[in-house]
Amino acid sequence: MADPASQSPDLQQKYRQFLDLLPLTIALAGLPPSEGRLFGEDQIEGRGITVKMAYRVARNVAKECLGGS
Repeated sequence: MADPASQSPDLQQKYRQFLDLLPLTIALAGLPPSEGRLFGEDQIEGRGITVKMAYRVARNVAKECLGGS
């Protein structure tokens, strides 16, 4: 991934928002850590989908809490 500092201000803001919401996203996803084992391709894809869904929820919760629509 490219360095966020070299990207447009809009992309930098989205990246910052993503990082700010990451702890809430991970908590909402509720995925267990790998504990040293490697995941298969399907497991990785499934976990990725779970994180994407959790990020959408985290973003909506943040908007609601901040009074945005």
